Amino acid sequence: MKRGSATGAEAVVPLPDAQAEDDGTPSTAEKVARADLGARSTRERILDVALDLFIEKGYDGTSLREIAERLGFTKAALYYHFASKDDILMALHLRVHDVGREGLAKLTEGPVSLEAWESLLTSLLGQMLSQRKLFLMHERNQAVLEKLHRKEHDAARDDMQERFRHILTDDSTPLGDRVRMASSYGAVFAVLLLAGDAFTGTPTAELDELLRQTIHDVLSPS
Repeated sequence: MKRGSATGAEAVVPLPDAQAEDDGTPSTAEKVARADLGARSTRERILDVALDLFIEKGYDGTSLREIAERLGFTKAALYYHFASKDDILMALHLRVHDVGREGLAKLTEGPVSLEAWESLLTSLLGQMLSQRKLFLMHERNQAVLEKLHRKEHDAARDDMQERFRHILTDDSTPLGDRVRMASSYGAVFAVLLLAGDAFTGTPTAELDELLRQTIHDVLSPS
């Protein structure tokens, strides 16, 4: 009996993914990946809309229904991504901790010079300025943010503080340099995190230039 005849033949059945490649239909893996990407994208849209509302109306003055309506969602659909308004605020707050984390981690790997610190801080400044609205939201909702004490928040905050503590207590870096480093960092955060409202009318490019010059001036030996 010939191989491939109807009787006794070994039929070759294409796997689902192989068939998907042949006829252009997305594979199961591709569908899962797309769904995951869509969920992440929707989550980011929710955060962006909530950020605008928290700045405009304050956290206490914003309801989940308002966030959902601005997105064209139902309130139930919003709950699929966030269990509560607190969860949305926490997710926005954790974005602050993500800024500059990689660069800071590199600095802790070895001795720190004023030049390396200035490079890190100017890079960090660029990232922070791209998130100006996030820092403005933080400033306008400080009271409620201070009440948020969750494990993931405390862990992120403690990690960042420990990295700075490690750098600023390293005796291999001269004391004067460490004081300048701490002061320059404070200058950036004073403008963006504590006094953002005072500079909302200042164009980002202009604020960037002024802060870069301030960083350089503070770090330059007299």
